[in-house]
Amino acid sequence: MTAKIISGTETAKAIREELKAEIAELKEKHNVVPGLVTILVGEDPASQSYVTAKNKTAHALGINSKQVTLSADTSEDDLLALIDKYNKDDACNGILVQLPLPKHINEGRVLYAINPVKDVDGFHPVNVGKMVLGEQCFLPCTPHGVLELLIRSGIETSGAEVVVVGRSNIVGKPMVNLMLQKREAGNATVTVCHTRTKDMASHTRRADIIIAAAGVPKMITADMVKEGVVIIDVGVNRIGMSESGKAILVGDVDFDSVKEKAAAITPVPGGVGPMTITMLMKNTVQAARQAAGWI
Repeated sequence: MTAKIISGTETAKAIREELKAEIAELKEKHNVVPGLVTILVGEDPASQSYVTAKNKTAHALGINSKQVTLSADTSEDDLLALIDKYNKDDACNGILVQLPLPKHINEGRVLYAINPVKDVDGFHPVNVGKMVLGEQCFLPCTPHGVLELLIRSGIETSGAEVVVVGRSNIVGKPMVNLMLQKREAGNATVTVCHTRTKDMASHTRRADIIIAAAGVPKMITADMVKEGVVIIDVGVNRIGMSESGKAILVGDVDFDSVKEKAAAITPVPGGVGPMTITMLMKNTVQAARQAAGWI
């Protein structure tokens, strides 16, 4: 068996075309243009790359996107004041503060300061609580992207044995909750594995679907999965540089060996990654619709 490749690149492209049409309709019929502000503190190269990609995507879709870059020594109070400014700005529907922040800034205070109706990352406790309860809210972008990949690839999750490897607040925990819910791409029986799990393979071998989000290169190997498993690999790990100077990226799954047993698998890169930014755009459009009273 050779696995079907679940392309996040192609799925994200399709969703972005849908969003582009929706944004154009909002502008033409209702004179509404979604607005997104991204705030970057410091000069971390990876963060700069992520923010640039987010703004480029937003502009391509027709979203009014503004990037605010602050020096690494910006005070917490100044950052909070900036967030408050955009909380009060009706032209701004979504606020994203790029993580990680410099050590002298309390990440929790910053995330909690964002108005929940503009929290397009889905990290505010109000949105997290609503997600747990199954209420309308902004879903965290990466787990939301995983759901879309499962739905649009026709992967049946109802009654499936799902193993989530990883327990982060950004991916693992929300992923577990969403897979449990009575919803499309939900209704699964979910097991959580992490770095303290004893005999992880005994759990992963039972799984119909494995969602790997532990940040450990190639930790899921062929001997740890059963024939016909569906693999969603969230991990993006840099393991070196090519001769041309390009970063060599691998997932949390040993792709080359596991794809010979899996029914379907996401590649790294080109799997979950493109979906994360796309779901940020989807949340921003949702925020604009909510602000206008259309949701």
